[in-house]
Amino acid sequence: MALLYAGIDSSTQGTKIVLLDLERTEVVYVDSVNYDSDLPAYQTHNGVVGGAENGVSESDPQMWLDALNLLFDRMKKKNLPFGEIRAISVSGQQHGLVALDADGDLTRSRSKLWNDFSTGKECELLTQAAGGADRMIEEVGNSQRTGYTAAKILHLVRHEPDAYRRTATLFLVHNYINWYLTGGKQGGVRVMEPGDTSGMALWHPKKRTWSRKVVESIAADLQQKLPPLQPSDRLIGKIGKHLVDAYGFSPACQIDAGSGDNMYGAVGTGNVVPGIVTISLGTSGTAYTFMREAFIDPSGEIAAFCDSTGHHLPLLCVSNLANGYNAVLQQYKLSHQAFVDLVEQEPPANRGRVLIPWYMGERTPDVPQAAPLYFGFDLDEFQPAVLCRAVLEGHVLNLYDGFRRMPVKSDEIRLTGGLAKSRAWVQTIADIFDCAAVPVEGEGAALGAALHAAWAHGKTTKPDLDLAQLVQPFVVLDESKRCTPRSQYRSDYTRLRALFSALSARIRGKNGEDPFALRAALLGGDRKF
Repeated sequence: MALLYAGIDSSTQGTKIVLLDLERTEVVYVDSVNYDSDLPAYQTHNGVVGGAENGVSESDPQMWLDALNLLFDRMKKKNLPFGEIRAISVSGQQHGLVALDADGDLTRSRSKLWNDFSTGKECELLTQAAGGADRMIEEVGNSQRTGYTAAKILHLVRHEPDAYRRTATLFLVHNYINWYLTGGKQGGVRVMEPGDTSGMALWHPKKRTWSRKVVESIAADLQQKLPPLQPSDRLIGKIGKHLVDAYGFSPACQIDAGSGDNMYGAVGTGNVVPGIVTISLGTSGTAYTFMREAFIDPSGEIAAFCDSTGHHLPLLCVSNLANGYNAVLQQYKLSHQAFVDLVEQEPPANRGRVLIPWYMGERTPDVPQAAPLYFGFDLDEFQPAVLCRAVLEGHVLNLYDGFRRMPVKSDEIRLTGGLAKSRAWVQTIADIFDCAAVPVEGEGAALGAALHAAWAHGKTTKPDLDLAQLVQPFVVLDESKRCTPRSQYRSDYTRLRALFSALSARIRGKNGEDPFALRAALLGGDRKF
């Protein structure tokens, strides 16, 4: 029998499955479901239920299970060997809240997602109850953000108390899918693991304890509704009989603990040793790195997360990334190549014309009500080429401005996500981050999940199995798109980074350098009057 392992990535917009053969060291099957087009009954746009109030982003958790079964149905029609799959691991979009009663029925028909900004008041209340922002970071290692899960739970308590009262278990997305895989209503396992749990803003990733103060400020009985934690590198149980009967899985197939999509994105890009940074260029943008010890950012802007290996994964997340890019493509009816062609008509650093790309509120910095800002544009400069370069550089600068707080000197930045296919994006990241950047081929978090399943399963007989060695043959770098910082633009980008940072600080009411003086220094003798 083959050594097959499956990785499932349940993301905001779709679900993907990767099947790898460990003996042949190759991915043997990949498939994906797009919620909007493949499951139209749920009436989603980009995976989110439409018609909600401003700031609300929700999905029906049943949709994620339907997507999973659709993938299994397709595999069955192609006669794939379900019986040879030894273990499965699930990567889930982080922070989403799923509430179940004792029988396994949803007590709330929709899950608040990571990009739901409707819980700002709850964040304020939790921070006040902890004694202020500094005390909150002492309690949970993170600030309270609308993306995190704690505020979603308090929102449920405050606005839907009957649903909260009926709730027996509060899950994150991948925990819910694990529960279904291990039996669902017929005895599914209800557990959590440290990686994704550390993004709830209820559990301290360094102390590895729940904050009693924060938990009890939400509800006196909340602790009873939070599943127990077990290590991320453990198997949690065998696959459920309903899936064995429906698809032919072996009853011995194991389900591993799973984790968040960023934790498995790290595994899928080989970011399991110090010195590597992964940047994911998707709907949101994330940057993260492997660390042996926890990093707690006093400002709370860098998220303090555990990874899926027993170590740590400090992470920066910006809400705005592909949205600005997609909007400018639509506005000017551009192809990806046409965008690149326009960008190249304007010089790097864009002659001091800067876009702060906060189109839908922003997570880092924490400005949920933010709006975009255009700086340094003359009236005749709102032209496609100028705006395209501003969009490209603005999104990368926004990501870098948060990343600079992270205590890491990177040897290499590895890029995943659709935008990593564009050389213009890769080169701009290399220039602004002043570091070599290279796209990673493959399936990102889904591949990471499959590799983690192989590792967790292998550790049952080989406790010292080296994850880095296991991962290495599967991580393929696209060397044809590798970019290094261009020395002729280093000075301009140094000034542009300072200008962006000063603008960001000033519009948030913080002290900083004079943006006009910084722009003048960037322009030098080229300033137009």
